[in-house]
Amino acid sequence: MDLGRQLRALRAASGRTLASVAAEAGLSVPYIANLENGRGNPTVDAIDRLARAHGATLMLHLEPAGGAAVEPAALPASLVRLGRTPRFRRDVQTIAEATGENSAELAGRLLGSLAGLAGRDLAEPDWFRLLDALLLVTLHPHPAK
Repeated sequence: MDLGRQLRALRAASGRTLASVAAEAGLSVPYIANLENGRGNPTVDAIDRLARAHGATLMLHLEPAGGAAVEPAALPASLVRLGRTPRFRRDVQTIAEATGENSAELAGRLLGSLAGLAGRDLAEPDWFRLLDALLLVTLHPHPAK
């Protein structure tokens, strides 16, 4: 997932505003808005500060030359709104506790995955149905035979 979309997904998943993230990271609102919109060339320090402000860890990932890159799906407006709901944050926390994952990182990955899975802007009840299915599978996995 590209940096801008990942930053927006993390922020949406936590229900935070640009201003609150900027204040915690010690960066300006326009700077972060530009990064979320795919503009600008951030320093590693700025990305690390943003990661920490989101409760995430900065990790670098290199892909092999000539590898087929998949363009990450943009977050539909309804999915951004879903990420700001208390129910989403509660369900992500439940999944994170069950899997031992960091809830902030999980929320960002989950929003990105849902966007790619649906391929279109769904209504809030449809997003919640998908989230309910993920919660059910996580908490009650089918036993291996």
